[in-house]
Amino acid sequence: MVNISGKTRDSLISERDAFNEALVGWGSRSLRDLPWRSTRNPWRVLVSEVMLQQTPVRRVEPKYLEFVELWPTPENLTQAQLSDLLKFWVGLGYPRRARNLYDAAHQIVNVHDGAVPSSLSQLMELPGVGPYTARAVMVFAFELQVGVVDTNVGRLLARWCGGPLQPKAAQELADDLVPAGDPWLWNQALFDLAASICTKRDPQCTQCPAEAWCSWRGAGQDPADGSAGVGKKQSRFHGSDRQARGKLMKGLSEGPVRVAEASAVMGLSDDPNRCARLVDDLLSEGLLTIKDEVLLLGDLLQ
Repeated sequence: MVNISGKTRDSLISERDAFNEALVGWGSRSLRDLPWRSTRNPWRVLVSEVMLQQTPVRRVEPKYLEFVELWPTPENLTQAQLSDLLKFWVGLGYPRRARNLYDAAHQIVNVHDGAVPSSLSQLMELPGVGPYTARAVMVFAFELQVGVVDTNVGRLLARWCGGPLQPKAAQELADDLVPAGDPWLWNQALFDLAASICTKRDPQCTQCPAEAWCSWRGAGQDPADGSAGVGKKQSRFHGSDRQARGKLMKGLSEGPVRVAEASAVMGLSDDPNRCARLVDDLLSEGLLTIKDEVLLLGDLLQ
């Protein structure tokens, strides 16, 4: 690894006022116009963050807008059937997120009187909410002074300070850098910088507002490799269990499926054991029910 600028983590901290001025200035001019950025409603922020977990922005946008029309509050979602939400979720992938969001809505109503909590500990008690999602809600709904570090932000931080960062170190660095005045814009600017300029494969270093504070600048080994999960690759989708599960969930959104026909719906006619395992997994996750050898979506038997 070649450290071009000589900048380090300590340099970022000591020069953070100038660094933040450059970053926030760029963000104020360059942020993408995304529908969840126009609200500070905690429920809508939580919904958007759950949808954005491992799903591209372009697929989330229309679904998010439709969701907040259908279920604008946690209480609205608790009055729906889980099967309604699972049908809606087709196309977003990872339906366990839908189940978790449904359960989270019930917990928000029953435990928090319908108001999404603002503390890290209480947010992380909600089903499906981990440290990243909790901090995202804290910043993007309540504008609290914390950093929001996903894989892409981890890449930026590692490149700037010139070495791989494990999750804890990356989070501590982000928390040290985030300005008190505008944590919302600062964190959103990091996301868009990673998406548009400091990309994984083709960084546009000369266009980066943080170039003066970057130790790497595209020369030599990328310090982000293996940093805070950056080096992990998502497993292949084609032929995967995820694909097979998704086919069955899509089929069930259109109507019941006989157990004997599940393997054909999943594209696993030549692998009945794998089909049985995946069906059992979906049943145990509460995404399917079964009656008289017929599979049904979610809670349709209730």
